[in-house]
Amino acid sequence: MSKIRMNTELRNKLFNKIKHVFENESTQEREDYLQARENVDVQYKSAFNLATQIVERAYPKDDVATLRTFKKKYGSPCDVVAKDKCFYFAHNEAVDEDNEPTETKSHFDFGLYGNHNGNEYSSEDSDHFAHAYFREELKEKSCNPDIIAQQSGKDSNPHKTKHVDMCNKALGKNGNGTYQNDDSIGMAKDFNAPFYADVIGTSYCRSRAIACTKDEYNIFLAWRSAKAKVVSTHQTWINSIMKQCDQLKIGLKAYRYLSEGIELATELGIKVDEAELVRTNSTGLTIYNPSNLANMIKGMKNKNQTREDKIKARMEYQKQSVN
Repeated sequence: MSKIRMNTELRNKLFNKIKHVFENESTQEREDYLQARENVDVQYKSAFNLATQIVERAYPKDDVATLRTFKKKYGSPCDVVAKDKCFYFAHNEAVDEDNEPTETKSHFDFGLYGNHNGNEYSSEDSDHFAHAYFREELKEKSCNPDIIAQQSGKDSNPHKTKHVDMCNKALGKNGNGTYQNDDSIGMAKDFNAPFYADVIGTSYCRSRAIACTKDEYNIFLAWRSAKAKVVSTHQTWINSIMKQCDQLKIGLKAYRYLSEGIELATELGIKVDEAELVRTNSTGLTIYNPSNLANMIKGMKNKNQTREDKIKARMEYQKQSVN
């Protein structure tokens, strides 16, 4: 048999098969990312448990309950208790050059899209964390959770915006990430749900810095760093895959025959069925198998029914309906 020449379709199918292996093989970069994602769950739990204790020190449960009782009795004038998932924590254990106490404070948002640097509003890093955290779930929804990593260092463009928006929509992101404007749904809402605490005062959290100790403050910094590490390890892993894929594209483009691409896959330790690549079209439907092709051709015939056939089919349908 003559050699099968490469074409764009065969190159794309071979590329996607090999890339799929790259994304699922156990590498140090991938393991670091998965470990960072596991660690952030632990950090989230311990940091929020501590946050709850500090918030309840500032706003005791009994006071919260009393104010809610007043709200029921007097209505909106006493509506001063709310649930929030972001807080300003501050400590005064440092001193300036004049030996005067200085306040160290920052914004800590426990929501899925909470910022990693203390800003009150979500950013691209916030999106990146959300996409990396729910990577498998987004892939199942035909989204590209790696788009921000893949576009790192590039200017904003329609391709990137399209896929970022698709991921955020699939996760259920709504609003700008603050409590007052957060009406997230789906996965984002479920993620945020365990991380609310009762606070007194209806103004924005920046106006009510909650006192904590330096050690407590550092625990919150460590948790926020754990979120940032999910982003950085995901970026490193995707970078490694992109470098491999860049070389793969160059090689496949240079090959004239499919056998050369199969040999490359074999050298990479990847088993590829040449017959399957040839048999399937771009939609993955096996049409060149003789049985499948014959059935397809047969299905194209005898599309015009006679009057007798139509009457017979109608009578059979009515008979089945009665039964």
